[in-house]
Amino acid sequence: MQGYVRWEDAVHYPGVSTKLERFTLRHGDVVIALDRPVTKAGLKCSVISENDLPCLLVQRVARLRSSKEVSQQYLAQVTQTESFTSYLLGNKTETAVPHISPNDLKSYAFLAPSEPAEQRRLAEILNVWDCAISATEKLLANSRRRKRDLMQGLLNGHRGFGLAKLSWAQPDFDEVFQRITRKNAVGDQNVLTISGQHGLISQREFFNKSVASENLQGYTLLEKGDFAYNKSYSAGYPVGAIKPLLAHKSGVVSSLYICFRIRPDVEADADFFRHYFEAGMLNDAITGIAQEGARNHGLLNVSVKDFFKLKLRVPEIDSQRQIAAVLNTAESEERCIGQQLATLKQEKRVLMADLLTGKRRLQLPDATAQPKAA
Repeated sequence: MQGYVRWEDAVHYPGVSTKLERFTLRHGDVVIALDRPVTKAGLKCSVISENDLPCLLVQRVARLRSSKEVSQQYLAQVTQTESFTSYLLGNKTETAVPHISPNDLKSYAFLAPSEPAEQRRLAEILNVWDCAISATEKLLANSRRRKRDLMQGLLNGHRGFGLAKLSWAQPDFDEVFQRITRKNAVGDQNVLTISGQHGLISQREFFNKSVASENLQGYTLLEKGDFAYNKSYSAGYPVGAIKPLLAHKSGVVSSLYICFRIRPDVEADADFFRHYFEAGMLNDAITGIAQEGARNHGLLNVSVKDFFKLKLRVPEIDSQRQIAAVLNTAESEERCIGQQLATLKQEKRVLMADLLTGKRRLQLPDATAQPKAA
């Protein structure tokens, strides 16, 4: 299913009194968080499993339990459809905390086969995809955990190669990198923004529109392989993100970004430093140079001068390449599993669009038919 019940901060009771029985959840109940913004990705909902029991319904969480005419398993699949999400997107209440009205949930009309047996069979078919999606999500989580552990071990110098002890130098940032200050004199219109997931990406691809000013001459021009540091903090990037330009030959970024490239007279592996920055190896150092109380519109007050005097901790070039190769392999595995997960989810969306709208019907066996003699 889309989500899971979170148990980290659950309150436990020694027993359930008769006063609370009406709030007791059952296996198969669908629960939906009401105080959450609905997005195109869906809503925060989950199906209660045997592993979740016993548990109680809490405030601002809706419980959906089917009537006798509708299979509970079928209802659970309906709540995952794009139609259901689109309906709630059109009816959500925009307040300080966007929320869903219980009346909107009650008013949603959907199609269902008249025969309970067909409903159950449809739900069983879709549940096969749910199980595959759940298993792939676990594989992806494990792959990400392995990569994270590798990054921390290799980039901290705690893990090496063979019997040789790695020798790590501590150069200043500007001994390895040089600042890019080149303005957009060529009229490049490819405005880039930094995304934690996608790196340096076109604004039109990311926002589906350009949010830059019309005059781009003051923007910094980057070429493929150049790095940019966005001082704006975001989820997973407490002191901002540093990303290389990989998806385009060139592009322009706001002058608020600190841009740099490997010095031409320095032998360094770009992939090693891509992983180095992604692992947050500079986070503590950047926190140390950020000015007190200086978060202006989400931006850390980090001076260019202080940034380029940060201390790096890196091994010699052969070890950089070995470390980069190991992490590239782990990254490739994670990407492959992520693509498998996306494919499974798309296949299920297509299947739901057919099975839960009546476009495709199941041919159920005739219960009255007599088996033929051998």
